Amino acid sequence: MRRRHLFIVLVMLAILPPRPAAAQQEPAKVTVGTVSEQTLSASQTFVGSVTPIRTSVVGSAVDGRVVDFLVNEGDVVTEGQPLAQLRTSTLSLQLAAARAELALRSEELAELENGATREELDQSQARMKAARASMDFSTWTHKRIAALFNKGQAVSENELQEALSHAQRDEQLYEQARAGHQLTVRGPRPEQIAQAQARVLIQQELVNVFEDRIKRHTILSPFDGHVTVEHTEVGQWVREGDPIVEVIQLSQVDVLIHVLARDVGQLRIGASVRVEVPALSSELLTGTVAVVVPQADEQARTFPVKVRLANHLVDSGPVLKAGMLARVALPTGREEKMTLVPKDAIVLGGETPLVIVAEPVEGKKTAGTARLVPVTLGISTGDLIQVTGSLSGGQAVVIRGNERLRPGQPLTFRQLPGRSEKNP
Repeated sequence: MRRRHLFIVLVMLAILPPRPAAAQQEPAKVTVGTVSEQTLSASQTFVGSVTPIRTSVVGSAVDGRVVDFLVNEGDVVTEGQPLAQLRTSTLSLQLAAARAELALRSEELAELENGATREELDQSQARMKAARASMDFSTWTHKRIAALFNKGQAVSENELQEALSHAQRDEQLYEQARAGHQLTVRGPRPEQIAQAQARVLIQQELVNVFEDRIKRHTILSPFDGHVTVEHTEVGQWVREGDPIVEVIQLSQVDVLIHVLARDVGQLRIGASVRVEVPALSSELLTGTVAVVVPQADEQARTFPVKVRLANHLVDSGPVLKAGMLARVALPTGREEKMTLVPKDAIVLGGETPLVIVAEPVEGKKTAGTARLVPVTLGISTGDLIQVTGSLSGGQAVVIRGNERLRPGQPLTFRQLPGRSEKNP
C-alpha cells in the first residue's frame, strides 16, 4: 500500500509543470526613503547608566504603628495609591465626637438665624397678657385697700404695705414679660449670630484637624512608578520621617553620563542623540539632552549630563530599567561629511544593524530588488541617523515593510508622501 501511494505522488509530480520563479516569490510592497549626505559634527561615545526620572523615599508624616502594608517590591503603583496604613482607631473616635459637636453648633446657629416660631411668639404674648392681668388685679387691690385704710376702716398698715408690694411686684413682672415678648419678636442680636457662627467655624476647623491627622496616617504614592525598596512591615512602630518605601518613576528615564569640559560646551539642550543599551540590542533608541549640570566633579573634572528617553511597559515591566548600562553618541567631534538614512530604515535584531537598499530595475520607477547592507550606527539628528557602510547619497532604502525581506527579493515601492530627508 505504501509503495502504491509513493508511486501516485511521483506520477503527479511528473505531470504537474514547475511553478515559475516569479510565482514562487511575489514582489513585496514597501515604502522607501532616501540616503542623504550632510556635514555634521562627528560623534563621540560616552558610557553611562539608566536612572529613573524621579526617585522618592516615601516617609511617614506621623508617629504610629503599621497595621497594613499594601505593596511589595516590584509592584506598579499610581499617584495617590495607598502604600501603608497606620493605626487610627483613637483618632477616629475623636473625629466622631468632633463631628457630633459640629452638628450641635450648626443647629444652634440655625435656631438663631431662623428666629422665633409662631408658637413661641404666641406663648410669649400669652405670658405678657397674663402678667398684665396680674398687675391690673394687684393695682386694683392696692387702691381698694388704700381707700379703706384712708377712711379708717378695719385695714391694718401691714395689709396696705403688702398690697402695695404685690402691686409693684406684678408691675415689674409685667415689664419683664413685655420686654421678653419684644425680644422674641425682634429675634437675636447680630452679635449673637456672629458668635454662633464663630463657634461653628472653630468646631469645623477642629474636625478638619482630625481628618488631616487621619489622612496623614495613610502613606500615599507621590507619583506613578514602581516600588523598589520596602523599609517597614506590619506591626512595626514608625516615627515621623521614618522611611516606608522607595518609589521610582520609569515612564521616562535619564541616561547619566559625564562629559569632559572641552566637549560639554558643544552640547545643546533638546538636541536629539542616539542611545545604545546593550541589553536591548534590537531597540533603536533616541533621546534628548535634558540636563547639563554646570558644576564639574572636582576630581574627574567632568560635567554630569542627562539624556532623557521615553520608556514603555511590557508584560515583564518597563523596557528600560534603572541601572542598565548605556552608551550615548554625542556630536562633540570635528565636522565631517556623513551618510544619513531615516531611522526607520535601520533593521536590528541580527549580529549587526542592516539597511535594505531597493536596487532599481531598469525601465521601472517603482520596482526593484532588495539588497542587505550591514552598517555601523553613528550620531542621531532629528529623524535621521548616521550610518557607515556600502551606501551613497540618493539611494532608495526601505523604511516600511523591511522586517522580513530577503536578499534579491522583488520589491514594489513608493515614496512616503510628505517625507523630508533634510536635517530638521
